[in-house]
Amino acid sequence: MKKQHTQKMTVRVTAQTAYNLERLMLMSGQKTPGRVVDKLVREKMLALRGRNIETEETK
Repeated sequence: MKKQHTQKMTVRVTAQTAYNLERLMLMSGQKTPGRVVDKLVREKMLALRGRNIETEETK
């Protein structure tokens, strides 16, 4: 597998968010909470991109 380009980042979250990240990690089978964050951000960006394309087509 090709090695991915990664950067180290520290994210400060509330206790509730940390708990929910742990739950999502267990449910999705991810190895770390960081991978859960990565997946959530990727999904959100794809959703936003799809919404922007739809609004540009209606203009």
